[in-house]
Amino acid sequence: MTDTRRKTESFARFHYGTLRADLATFTIAGLSESVNTMPLQKIDYTSLTNNAIVFDGNGIKATVTISMFDPAKHKLQYDEKYLIQIDRHTFYGNYGNMPRTSISDVSMIVDQDTVAIPPIAYADLHNLNFTYSDKGVERTRDGIFKSKDGHTIYLYLFSNDNTGSYEVTWIIQDKKYLRRVLDYDIM
Repeated sequence: MTDTRRKTESFARFHYGTLRADLATFTIAGLSESVNTMPLQKIDYTSLTNNAIVFDGNGIKATVTISMFDPAKHKLQYDEKYLIQIDRHTFYGNYGNMPRTSISDVSMIVDQDTVAIPPIAYADLHNLNFTYSDKGVERTRDGIFKSKDGHTIYLYLFSNDNTGSYEVTWIIQDKKYLRRVLDYDIM
């Protein structure tokens, strides 16, 4: 099967000094660079269900919602029997197979101001798992991280399963969406 997923959004290709150093403190892809560094302040989730995770603290509220994937509403492209594109875009989460779920919304409010996170920043993310099992215990790495100067906020999600793990970080700087960093097949 042809893997058409982009690697340009990965941590390895992200070279923005302070932002890269911040990402290294909590991403799996940046683990080797985080030795002897101080972790960023983390805001843990306050609510977790099968279809949503909510973070609320330090003037920040964020919600990530997932919904069932409806193939009839999308244009699907196959390479022989493997699904490789949805709506003419590669996708993440069980690559090659029909997704079960999709991220349907990412919303964030910082100090009473709504931060617009465009659908293009999450439309290709599927089969998101908010938790994973570690020796029978449900855990999550998901969180919001604040830079030391408080100008940058990172919304981090780690989706771990045996069909296609990925981690995504949406970067918000001065209450505006900047970009995402995405690594896949990391575990």
